[in-house]
Amino acid sequence: MTPRIGMMLTSTVDSTTVVVVRWTAGDREVTCGGAPMVDSTQVEQVPRTPLDPGHSAGTQLGKRYADEDGSVELLCTKPGRGTLAVGGVPLAVKSAKPLPASD
Repeated sequence: MTPRIGMMLTSTVDSTTVVVVRWTAGDREVTCGGAPMVDSTQVEQVPRTPLDPGHSAGTQLGKRYADEDGSVELLCTKPGRGTLAVGGVPLAVKSAKPLPASD
């Protein structure tokens, strides 16, 4: 599955839900807690899987998660215990841009 901008993805290990804000990474897999995330419309059809202890840093509501090169950006709309990753590489919380100084 190739994510599209605006697509909602849901975790199969916890309550995490994200919206795809930016995606230019091609057909890479988005995971949460070590398990693939699924389209929110198909979450009822996919069995729950256990959380991988090595991928349990958690997600925070309202935070944006991005990869280093900026090709992926996800907005967390529902937090959980799993770590977001793309292609096996964990995503970092995107920091806010500093405002220009007004003297």
